[in-house]
Amino acid sequence: MPAATSFVKVTIMRTIALVLVMLVCCAAYAQPRSESSKASAAASGGSHARHKHSTRQHVGKASVYSRKFDGRTTADGSQFNAESNSAASKTLPLGTTARVKNLKNGKSTVVKIKDRGPYVKGRVVDVSPKTARDLGMDEKHGVAPVEVTALHVPGKDNAERDADKTASTSKRGD
Repeated sequence: MPAATSFVKVTIMRTIALVLVMLVCCAAYAQPRSESSKASAAASGGSHARHKHSTRQHVGKASVYSRKFDGRTTADGSQFNAESNSAASKTLPLGTTARVKNLKNGKSTVVKIKDRGPYVKGRVVDVSPKTARDLGMDEKHGVAPVEVTALHVPGKDNAERDADKTASTSKRGD
């Protein structure tokens, strides 16, 4: 029996050591964010400090949201409406207004990014069924080559506008 108790003690010690290592790693990773990084994240329109959103032009495939998602909550907290000009992007910040152009037929429309996705390789945007119709996509099997261009990025555009206001008020004070 003494060998069994020794084995149990060693196992318990190893488990405690593992838990302590995990706690130290988690504590190091979850450092509190400074006020400036919180403000920066809010200004960029995102709540994730480590996830940078790209506002450059994207070329890839668009797919159509299934109508089964109608009424479900999107990443921005609103309900998905299949008859709206909404879209999902993994890289554009939520609230971004973007132009989506179908590269097969040249048709384009403006959408608002309200959700995250698509999660299929090579796809850059999921569009609502209404947007798919506007782009001339087949709603049932809809995948089309597209170009997505950000027109208005909420945090970025506001920061530029605020900088312009600051510059103009400092000129008036001189």
